[in-house]
Amino acid sequence: MRIVRIVFGNVWRFWFFFEAVVTFFLLFPFLLLALQGKAPYRQAFKLMKFHARTIAFLSGINVKVIRKYEPMENETYIICPNHISYLDIVLTYVAFPHYFHFMGKAELERVPFFNIFFKRMNICVNRSSRMASHKAYQRACNDLSQNISISIFPEATIPDCNPQLGPMKNGAFKLAIENQIMLLPVCYIDNWKILPDCPRKILGGRPGIARVIIDKPIEVKGLTEADVPELKKRYRERMDNILQEYQYGYGK
Repeated sequence: MRIVRIVFGNVWRFWFFFEAVVTFFLLFPFLLLALQGKAPYRQAFKLMKFHARTIAFLSGINVKVIRKYEPMENETYIICPNHISYLDIVLTYVAFPHYFHFMGKAELERVPFFNIFFKRMNICVNRSSRMASHKAYQRACNDLSQNISISIFPEATIPDCNPQLGPMKNGAFKLAIENQIMLLPVCYIDNWKILPDCPRKILGGRPGIARVIIDKPIEVKGLTEADVPELKKRYRERMDNILQEYQYGYGK
């Protein structure tokens, strides 16, 4: 039985990435047209939301968004999800209703065709270069000043300890405080089981329900850079509480 699950899981995993790539190429000409001019690229954003929903539908993933807070279109947020799977990026487009830019690792610049879209619309961060990191940070500040929300994973990468939270960088919290923009905690509960990313296990995957929790924003008004450790602690406590509340396999 275990062998059947492993085989099925890896066939499903192949199908997930295959249909994601094929549907992206079908949309690619329309994305190029939508990325003309300057941001905000709202038509391109709608195409990416459509692509994300298509990926979920074709792979049998039922996205269940639980809103403890309803994001408002006229508000700007630092969207801060936990990072437990490659599925997280897809579900951010599905779950968050309003226009935003992703802030992601520079390795995405090396993915053929996808890099054209990502570099144009989103923000690539090369953490090995202080100058490049600062440039990306300034670009994020500029986007926020134009009322464009930013989505950033505070953990920066998928930790080996997932679904528990891994170590967090300061970037998202400094960005929120410097620009006086609310942090919006977003918690993925099931992605680590649906599309796992763990070097110690046979990967595979499966269809199923993917729960997304959008929690109440964390206010940063009046905070300074000296408050970054405390803000990071508040965010971590909030996310840990959500993971424990909706636990299913949490910590295992």
